[in-house]
Amino acid sequence: MGYTGDVEVGGPADVRELPGLVISKLAVSEMANNAYLLRDPGTGEALLVDAAAEPEALRALIGDADVHTVVTTHGHWDHHRALPEVVRATGAVTVAHPADAGDLPVPVQRPVDHGDTVRVGRQTLEVVHLRGHTPGSIALVWRGPEGAGTHVFTGDSLFPGGVGKTWSPEDFTSLVDDVEERLFGALPDDTWVYPGHGRDTTLGAERPHLAEWRARGW
Repeated sequence: MGYTGDVEVGGPADVRELPGLVISKLAVSEMANNAYLLRDPGTGEALLVDAAAEPEALRALIGDADVHTVVTTHGHWDHHRALPEVVRATGAVTVAHPADAGDLPVPVQRPVDHGDTVRVGRQTLEVVHLRGHTPGSIALVWRGPEGAGTHVFTGDSLFPGGVGKTWSPEDFTSLVDDVEERLFGALPDDTWVYPGHGRDTTLGAERPHLAEWRARGW
């Protein structure tokens, strides 16, 4: 069976092999957080998105991959509980937006902002700052070679059915504005969305509902 993105806590990772990048998705913790291992098969270098919990499960996911970088999508506790153990085991550089860096349990060695890039082997990921779920929430966009498509790792800023949780009307407006401009306005409909919890989606599946999200306010 091909990649679906449907994973369960305690179950195996779902693995997607694309030209230039292998994406492994694993669900961990009572919050059913998604952690993503991105590996360049040409170099063996890897990057982990959100060392959320269950360090032993994450180390098993990593296996013999050469993890150079761990990116934390935002500062909420459920997305970085295993970060100290993973960094200790791999020696990886920690990456996050400076607005959320103070919420992480280890120092952020490489702060990133909107438009910066992060490398994994020969592949480049673009940092997209999405303000609202937290001040420093980020997504990572990979524009693959021909046949690979466009892929975005959105943390808790975009899910199937809506944007992430916000705590004020101002934060909601900020988040939906950023998501509309910086994701839907910049990327094609076939862009695959990998969220911080739950099932994957595509921008094309969600685009018709943007006005509905704005109207309901969440």
